[in-house]
Amino acid sequence: MLKKFAAAALVLSLAVPAFAQGPKTPGLDKREANMEKRIEQGKASGQLTEKEAAHLEKREAKLEKAEERAKADGVVNKKERIRLNKKADRLSRDIKREKHDKQVAQ
Repeated sequence: MLKKFAAAALVLSLAVPAFAQGPKTPGLDKREANMEKRIEQGKASGQLTEKEAAHLEKREAKLEKAEERAKADGVVNKKERIRLNKKADRLSRDIKREKHDKQVAQ
């Protein structure tokens, strides 16, 4: 009896994490991490002013919330994935633009 219980507990413990993982967006997650690094590097080097960095960080947070909403139903469909990638493209372009403009942190 104890062996059956232990076996059932083992099977359940292995099955639960598989259900909890949800939809994956590894490409977008990697891009978000890279963008966060670029913003931090821009702040550290003085290429981004505090105002520019705060604005970019706010937009990055909005992108993460949009990703969470897309994952909420358990599936990130093609249309959602395209929309998220377009937002990420615009944010990445704007990070580059802000880092290379004439404004610098004092």
